[in-house]
Amino acid sequence: MLDVKNLFSGYGGLDVIKDISFSVRRGEILAVVGPNGCGKTTLLKTLARLLSYRGSIRVDGREISGFSRKSLAKNVALLAQSSGVYFPYSVYDTAALGRFPHSSSIFRGLSADDEEIIRQVLLRLELWDDREKLINELSGGQLQRVFLARTLIQNPDLVLLDEPTNHLDLKHQVELLDYLSLWAKEYNRAVIAVLHDLNLARSFAHSAVLMCRGFLVASGNCDSVLSGELLKECYGLDIRAFMLESLERWQS
Repeated sequence: MLDVKNLFSGYGGLDVIKDISFSVRRGEILAVVGPNGCGKTTLLKTLARLLSYRGSIRVDGREISGFSRKSLAKNVALLAQSSGVYFPYSVYDTAALGRFPHSSSIFRGLSADDEEIIRQVLLRLELWDDREKLINELSGGQLQRVFLARTLIQNPDLVLLDEPTNHLDLKHQVELLDYLSLWAKEYNRAVIAVLHDLNLARSFAHSAVLMCRGFLVASGNCDSVLSGELLKECYGLDIRAFMLESLERWQS
């Protein structure tokens, strides 16, 4: 569904990500992991065509540089790491903005199909009862779920999520990733998520890519990518040993 080959991108003429190649199939969640500053956010911005790039990014065989901006929005949606609140819209109106790429006119109202899509997503993310609340009155976790709802309501083929569990408590982290997994399978879509919690990545992702200093150092199934030696080399910490020590404390 997504095929990335020999991808270079960055800022001010300097490459942050270098020679990245991987692919994602429909129905899958791909976790992007790696230490801070390794290029994970830059990768997502490039896949959303917010940054210029060299190499190839193909969605269903078509280079994304050939998409119009509105056509790209129907195929690819990005939930950035932080989204500021600029206008006190309601939860419902904020989420409904996700239907804009599918509208033929800015003056056209929501159709019955639009309203049903919005209702279903808000229900699944436990936001329906708060639909009339203003978003500037919400907690960080609630706001994160509203912006995720807007992204899913956009109904793209590929969803890019930069730390989607940010601000969420453990219950909502697990429920969110469980829902994303079901959503990808049910609608035959693909999800690429930057995740710092390696336990969550291992529990919910079908595959993973590990980045280090702008390069992709491993890709494949989570067990192979999240091996102890690779993580130790990239993070400078024996993460496997740390995880096992933590597990022993829970078992004591």
